[in-house]
Parts: sequence; structure tokens; C-alpha cells
Amino acid sequence: MKKIILSFLTFSCACSLVSAQSIDDAKKFLYYEKITSAKQALQKMVASDPKNVQAVYWLGQAYIMSNQLDSAKNVYQAGLNAGVNDPYLWVGSGEVDILQGGDVNAAKQKFEQAITATTSTKGKNKGPNPDILNAIGRAMASGNSQQGDPAYGIDKLKQAAAIDPKNPDIYINLGLCYLKQGGDHGGQAVEAFTQAAAINPQYARAYYRIGRIYQSQRNKESMDEWYNKSISADPTFAPVYAQYFNYYSERDVTAAKEYLDKYVTNADQDCNTDYFVGDYLLRAGKYQESLQKAKEMEMGACKNFPALNLLYAYDYDRMGDSVQARNYIQKYFTVASPDEVQPRDYAFAGTVYAKFPETGDSAIKYLTLAVQKDTVKEEQKEFMVQASKIAAQSGNYGMILDLLRGSEKLNGGKLSETEYFNLAKAITDAAASDSTGAFDSTKYMLGDSVIQAYALAYPDKPQGYSFRTRFAKISDRDSTRGLAVDPITSQNEFLLKDTGATNKKTVFANYYYLLIYYAQYAKDLPKEQEYQKAIDITTKMKTIFTDPNSEEYQFADKTGRQIQTTLDKYNKSKAAGGTGGTGKSEK
Repeated sequence: MKKIILSFLTFSCACSLVSAQSIDDAKKFLYYEKITSAKQALQKMVASDPKNVQAVYWLGQAYIMSNQLDSAKNVYQAGLNAGVNDPYLWVGSGEVDILQGGDVNAAKQKFEQAITATTSTKGKNKGPNPDILNAIGRAMASGNSQQGDPAYGIDKLKQAAAIDPKNPDIYINLGLCYLKQGGDHGGQAVEAFTQAAAINPQYARAYYRIGRIYQSQRNKESMDEWYNKSISADPTFAPVYAQYFNYYSERDVTAAKEYLDKYVTNADQDCNTDYFVGDYLLRAGKYQESLQKAKEMEMGACKNFPALNLLYAYDYDRMGDSVQARNYIQKYFTVASPDEVQPRDYAFAGTVYAKFPETGDSAIKYLTLAVQKDTVKEEQKEFMVQASKIAAQSGNYGMILDLLRGSEKLNGGKLSETEYFNLAKAITDAAASDSTGAFDSTKYMLGDSVIQAYALAYPDKPQGYSFRTRFAKISDRDSTRGLAVDPITSQNEFLLKDTGATNKKTVFANYYYLLIYYAQYAKDLPKEQEYQKAIDITTKMKTIFTDPNSEEYQFADKTGRQIQTTLDKYNKSKAAGGTGGTGKSEK
């Protein structure tokens, strides 16, 4: 009997060791972001033993990492329904609830129950279970910055680290929670990732995560430093090669191909890998080959891969088929999980929709979404400026002002001069191309406000003043409204600081515009004042071109004397009891 019992115990231990090793293998796959391999391994374990808590929990995590939230929810619920009422599954199901927009406080209740259920009250390990605390921190680290409560996660992860200070994964989740709190916490995130690397110098993920921070800050030198540390720690860590490919894909396709090859060698051979290959062909300008790769994916196991539609959209856009590009980007948004859609996907959709006059508002909507979803300030600014240009082309100046204020807030006060220049040019060009000639006072004031913001932001640069004057003249095509009077006055004040030849001609031309306005169209002043303003302008013209023999001086002098004669007649008639003349036609 003892021998039989011993054999049974030996068999049981062997099974436990095999199971534990299998779980460790699956977790290792997840560490390397080999999600397909992890899911396959864990699915087999769960199928073999539906009550294997660790297999069920980590299978749910694999689904979460691949944005299959419904699958994660189902696997956790199936485990609970099968009687596996375990704290790990409470944490996993609470994580899915948060990611699917559920009540964060309700999820926290599950987390607290899990902590209570696993807290030891006896022995040397008395206190909360650090693995459960880490699972809770992992849950709060998941998703975007609008999901969960990272501060709560940080609190639990600090508790976990105090109990189990040698687990680098705790510090990775801690750093991710700091990042969810915003860019101001980047330093704390780096400290957490650095601590993970200090615990295990071969922990490539820690260096990689620091590199991601510097990549988001567009600090290539530091990005390279930490990515290379990740590669040195573990040359088989594929995610770093994927990020390098993304970095170089729009800068250096040769370098991108080098990193793509390393990624493919070390990553799962799945739909993601195929997509990267198709994306490289696109970046390399091999559109037909990229399109062929997409069709191969569609004919095989990747036919339901959401990003396949994105690859089609990019290919057709590059090949000039905007209709097909729009169709596929629409399909992508329909089938992809919201968390799967990247900010640049929305930005790309914006550029596609902008090619159709009837979908200009949709283009702005997608670019605005890109701003909201992104966490990199430089990219947010870039998307805002793109949206502003589209708004300018469609004449939506109110939207431009909203976007402009948002851009200024992101940039600490103002856009770059180039960004202002492009906006002002887009607004002015849009006004010039308007063949209707219809005047909209609200639209004009909004457009003028945007361009005036340029001049106010860069008062020592001429372009803001120039664009504002041009926009006013275009908007007031018959000059009857006097819209250009104030912009011209501001521009002349600026130009007269340097009376070089070019500036003199511009100032003289501006005076000519004002002369015609006051002599023929002005209606807001008594006639004698309008005449006098016109005369004063001719005097200013002579101060610009002082040579009495110059054509400009003679024109100004002659015109001034003619208007003076008209003013004298007007005053004489008025003094004699008349009306002063018949009006502006006498001028």
C-alpha cells in the first residue's frame, strides 16, 4: 500500500511540475510578446483542465494583450461558471470590465476581495499575496490613460514590491501605471523600469520600455542607448526590433528592412508578422507587392485579421485609389477593437477623408480623435495642424480656432512660425479659391482672428501682417466694407521700421488701397473727414517717395491737389447752405 501511495504522490508531483513548467513557458511567450504561441499553449492547458486557475488567468491575459476582450471575458466567466471561484479570476474579470468601459469602483471591489481572500494571517509570509497585488497592478496598467485608476494600481504595486522586491515584473507594471498618469510622470516610470533591470540585468523588457519613453519624446540618442541595451541583454527579444522597424519605416527603408528581418526571425510567425512584411513593402514603395501580400493574407488564416483592412487602405491610397482607401479604412474601424486602433490610424483616415469635399468634417473628426488618443505632444500638434489645414480648406474657421487653442496649449503657448504660416496660407488660399464671392461676416472674423494670432505670436516677422492684409482684400472684393483698413495700418507700421525698396513699394500700394477706399467707398465718416483722410494718405505717399520727379511722388501730389479742390468746393457749398455736393460721385 505504501508503494502504491508513493507512486501516486510521485505521479502527482510530476504532473504539477509539468503543469508549472507549461505555465512558465506560456508566461515566457507573453514576455516576448509571442501572443499566438502563448494562446495555443494555454488553450491546450485549459482544454485539458478547465479548473487550472493559472492557465485560465494567463489565457485571459493573452487575449487582453491581443485586444480580444470578449474572448478574455468569456474565458474568465467560463472558469467562474465551472466552479473555479478563485481570486485570480476575480482580478482578471475586473480588468476586462474596466477595459470594456465598466465601473472602475466595482472592479476595485473585486480586487479588494481578492486581496482579502489571499492574505495570510499566519507564518513568515503573513500579509497580502504579492502575486495578487501584482495582478491588480497589471490590470490597472492595461488600456489607455482614460481607463482604470493608475494611482490605485501604483499603491498596490508598491505593496507588492515591498513584499517581493526581487520580481522585475512588478516594477514593469509600476512604470506602466506611472505612464498612464501622463508625461509628467515619465521620470518615475524610468526609475521603475530601471529598478526592474537592476533586479535582473538580462530583463530586456525593462530597457525596451525605457527606450519606448525616449522614442515618444523623439530623443533618438537615448532611444538608441536603451534599445541597444535591450538587444544586448537578450538579442531574441522581438518587440525592440518591431519598434525600430516602426521608427525607420518612414525614414530609412533599408534600415527598416534590417530590423524587420530580425523581428520576423524572433517573433511568432503569425498574422502580425505577415502584416509587418506587407507594411515594409508599402514603405519601400512596392505597392503592388504589398497589395499582393494583403491578398495572400486574406486567402489564408489571416482573412479576419482586422489590420489587413488597414494595409489595403494604405496600399490603395498610395496607388491613388482614394475610394478604395476610404472603403477599407471604414471597414477597419468597424472590425477592429477600439484599443487596437492607433492614433496614426485615425490621422491616416483624416487624410483620406479630406480628399472628398463632402467628408471634410469627418476628416477633422478623425484627426481630432488622433489628438485625443495620442500621448506624444509632438504628434498631437502634428495632427492638430493637419486638421486645421483641412478645416481651412473647407472654410471651417471656427474649428481652426478651437484646434489652434488646443495646439497652443500643447506647445506651451504658441505654434511654431511654420505652423502658423501654413495655417494662414491655407485660410488665404481657401478664400481666394471661393468663386461665389459671397461674404460671411462671422467666417471672416474667425479667419482674421486666426491670422492675427500669427502676427501677435511673431510680431517681428512680416508674414502674419502680409497674410492678414491679403485675406482682408480677398474677402472684401469690391473694397466697400473697408476690411483691409486695420490690417493695412498694422502692416504699414511694421514695414515702416525698415524703409527699404521692397517695403516702400508695399507700403505705397497699401496707401493706394486706402486712398481709393476713402475717396470712393467709405461711408462711416462725414464727407469732409473722408476727403481729409484721402488727402492725408497722399501726403504719406510723398513721405515714402520723396523725389519730386518720381512717378509715385507726382501721382500722390496730383491726386492730393485734386481731392483738396473737391473738399474746398464741398466746404464752400456747405457754408452757403447747400448739401456740400452730390456725394462720392464728385470725387
